[in-house]
Formats: sequence, structure tokens, C-alpha cells
Amino acid sequence: MSDLLSSAPAILPHSRVAILGLGLMGGSLAYALSGKCAALIGVDPDAQTLRLAETSGIFQELHARPEAITTPVDVWILAAPVRSILAILAEMSHWQGRGGIVLDLGSTKVHITQAMRRLPDAFDPLGGHPMCGKEKGSFAHAEAGLFRDANFAFCRLENSSTQAMQFAEELATAIGAASLWIDAETHDRWTAATSHLPYLIANALAAATPREVAPLIGPGFRSSTRVAGSDPGMMLDILLTNRAQILVAAASFQDAFLKLLVLLEADGEGELAQKLQSGRLQRDELFNLQELV
Repeated sequence: MSDLLSSAPAILPHSRVAILGLGLMGGSLAYALSGKCAALIGVDPDAQTLRLAETSGIFQELHARPEAITTPVDVWILAAPVRSILAILAEMSHWQGRGGIVLDLGSTKVHITQAMRRLPDAFDPLGGHPMCGKEKGSFAHAEAGLFRDANFAFCRLENSSTQAMQFAEELATAIGAASLWIDAETHDRWTAATSHLPYLIANALAAATPREVAPLIGPGFRSSTRVAGSDPGMMLDILLTNRAQILVAAASFQDAFLKLLVLLEADGEGELAQKLQSGRLQRDELFNLQELV
């Protein structure tokens, strides 16, 4: 994809970019784009977030609502929780005199790209999802290097223009990420296994662990339950908009986990050792394949 677009004039340096949502992802993207586009416009309904954003000095404009923007916008980046993105897209359908590239950062893609298809023709939509993050959200934890070396998934729609695709490539390069073009259905199926199910497992593990064992918590428990510290409201949006794919992934996990428990209960040491080694090798292969993308 990059080769097809490399000869076109650069878009990002001349674009006025509005980021709707200044939490961890939107704030980090703003830091990463600072000085690399014509202007940065930040939008967030939270007054404290706007005050923090103002002290950063990276925005040319800050507003509580997108309707308050009176200057031209070339690119709209929707960096809110999934169902908030869906609400923004519904509002955008009624905007008059607005247009430009629309890119989202939502963790699920099918519902969002479906909503993008209903936008007026003046908008040029493209689905997106950077595969990075931290369990601590908010602008206070935003950092420019969050996207470095991460895969940035892009989902092209039937009406996504070559210009929107070029902008996506330029954006990924500017923030140190690697672009990965994928359809929305495949994205949601894959992230159900690599992101959404792991959150449920981590959450359940944390909930099932008695408080009395806290003195013996080590790095294994910390790493296994890290994502359980994510904001429940944000994760609820993800779970409910990718329910079917998560349940499929969960069934596969349940089958594999029960097989281990059966072997453990039956004292099947040899078979259990083989299963454990198989899981270890599968993990190694998954990470090796990730490096090849």
C-alpha cells in the first residue's frame, strides 16, 4: 500500500487536524503529531482535561464540543470509547458545511465502519485502531511514544478515497507505527482473541484471587492481570460491540483450559507436560509471526 501512495504530495503537513477525545489515545496522538501538521484542534467535554491540554501548549484550539469549531478542519480523528464514537458519527451525519477525512481509533471496527457508511458524501471515512495502550487512561498519562513500533490497523471502506489512505500511511509513519490494512470483520475476530478475551480472563483471575494472598504477589500475577486495570466503561463498550467474536474465542480458550484441568486432575504428567510445551511453542510462534508483519 505504501508503494502505491509514495509518489503523491504529502497531506499531513498541510492538514488541520481535529482530535475528538483527549484521553490516553487522543492525547498521545496529539503529542506525537505536534509540529507535524498545520494545526491541532483538541475537543473534549471534560473541563479538567481541557485545562491539562491547554498547559501542554501543543494545541492551536481547544473546545468542549466539535460544534464550537469555527475554523476549517481537514481531518477529524475520533479518539473516544467505541459507543461514544458511534454517537459522534451519528451527530456528524447532521453537520452542515463540514467535510474532510474521518479516522477513528476505536478498538472494534464492524459497528464503527457500518456507521461511517452513513456519513454524508462530504466526509471521507476510514476505520483505524492502533494496537497499543496502557491500563491507565486520561490525558495525564498521554505520551508521544505510545505508538512507536506498534501495528496500526486501517480498515478501508468502499468509499474511502486514495487521499484518505495516503493520510493514514503518513500518520502511521509520523508517529512511528506500522500500517496494517485489514477488513473490519477480520480485525474484530483477531482482536477478540488477542485483546478482548485476555481482558476478560485477567479480570476473572483478579476477581477470583483472595485478598489474603497479596503478600506473595509477584511479576507473574502482575503481568497476567495488568489489563484488568483498564477502565471498565471503556472495556464494556468493546465487549458489547464485539460480543459474538469474543464468545467464539472464549469457547476455544475454555476447551483448551479444560483439557489442562482434566490432565492435572487425572495426574497425567506426561500428557500435561506435552500440552504445556505445546502452549509455550504456540506463544513463541505467535510472537515470531508478529515480528514478520
